Amino acid sequence: MSDIPSQHPGREAAVMSVRGAAVWAMAGQYLAFAIQFVASVVISRLFLSPGEVGLFSIALATAMIVAVLQDFGLSRYISGLTVLDRDEIARCGSVAVLFSILIATIVAATALPMAATYHQPQLVTILLIIAGSYLFVPMSVVPMALMARAMQFRGLFAVNVCAALAQGGVAVALAASGYSSFALAWAAVAAAATRGVVAQIMRPAWPRRMRFDGIGAVVHFGARASVLYLTGALGTRTPDLIVGKALGITAVGLYSRAVSLSDQFRMLISGAIGSVFYPAFARIRDRGEPLGPAYLRVCAGYSGVVWPGMAGLALASEPIIRLLYGPAWLRTAPLLAMIALTEIMLVALPLVSDLPILAGKLNNLLARNLIDTVMSIVLLAIGCRWGVEGAAGSRLVYAVFWFALYFRFMHRIVRFDLGGLMMIYLRSGLASLAAMLPLALTYTFWAPPTAITLVQLALASGAGVVSWLVSLALLRHPVLGEILGLMAGVPVMQRCVPVRFRAA
Repeated sequence: MSDIPSQHPGREAAVMSVRGAAVWAMAGQYLAFAIQFVASVVISRLFLSPGEVGLFSIALATAMIVAVLQDFGLSRYISGLTVLDRDEIARCGSVAVLFSILIATIVAATALPMAATYHQPQLVTILLIIAGSYLFVPMSVVPMALMARAMQFRGLFAVNVCAALAQGGVAVALAASGYSSFALAWAAVAAAATRGVVAQIMRPAWPRRMRFDGIGAVVHFGARASVLYLTGALGTRTPDLIVGKALGITAVGLYSRAVSLSDQFRMLISGAIGSVFYPAFARIRDRGEPLGPAYLRVCAGYSGVVWPGMAGLALASEPIIRLLYGPAWLRTAPLLAMIALTEIMLVALPLVSDLPILAGKLNNLLARNLIDTVMSIVLLAIGCRWGVEGAAGSRLVYAVFWFALYFRFMHRIVRFDLGGLMMIYLRSGLASLAAMLPLALTYTFWAPPTAITLVQLALASGAGVVSWLVSLALLRHPVLGEILGLMAGVPVMQRCVPVRFRAA
């Protein structure tokens, strides 16, 4: 998953810098996932009902539709600049402060209308608390963008892990104290505040004075990027609102839990690496090199790792929900299976928002993103006619349309080899089947999904990982070299990696 094809030994330093960044990004993602996952299991099993989680999900979805504007494209703007001085950093920081106040105000203004729409007075207080969390965002936006630009992912590791600890700790403590849905809202405030403080410690970037002179370039880029983010948010955040209005807060609690678990698992597998790719591809662009070969390596990385993981999650959805979350959440299992399978299609074309921006195709991307959003909302509304299961099933249909919408667009931008991509998909598909085989055999000959124990599930999952790794070697899947290369970046694992991969 390096930023250049490995057959160019003269660029070894660039490869290692990206791989080293990926190791730190993945480590931070794994720890943050573990913290959030444990907190969600404890809260869901011991303290909060699906209805209480659903109430918070409605409030959060409302806030997130607007909150996508909080970054105002600053992360991508800073990463894409060829020259960045203190004055430009101060301007970006000033814009971040301005937009955080605007976002907090808009979110607070939605509190009364949303409470009236859903007939839930508690939404007023929850939304006001969430609105307050956005006042801390300017403290982290610019420092984290600067660290990403410089590939300083050790700093990002500290920021993300500390924020996850704060969020998980506050959520569990307040939920145990009887704060109900408000526990999750205050946890969001704790995470935002911690992220901001740690980010400023790791990379101080708070403007000494507000600077709004010469911000034309920032505003121009941010306005166009914000339209993209807003349309994307309408597609990804409105499902909770639509399900909640059509089917009630218990249904949205079940649906949001399935989506959250699927998202967390996907992020655990590969999400952090995506933050490494944007600056890496920016470097390739600046060198005037073709993006196609590097993009195929990224596709191999995502499909070779995420596909088996999400397929396994779908197959294990029932025992996972039963064993971890308890009987109150069992209706989440079929929803989780469908949404996990949806992710397989959605990661088949990675970086659909990032590379068009780098290539200067933002207007074309905006047009497709608008179609994407309308398609998502319409299909979900239709699916709700068949209950929460129909809502989750609509995501599978949406994923097929999404892939068709973006495939030719990405091919025109990146110019990847079609035959090479199809071979990657074939190998990744076979590796996914190999990863699922041990659990499928366990269900058939040892214990069915309704009776499998945690130990049996763990053994089958471990066997699935071994089967997956063996299949990668037999299939000569490109991702195996990338995995070994990443392992070579971890001191305790270097001796387990063949010598040729330590410098690959």
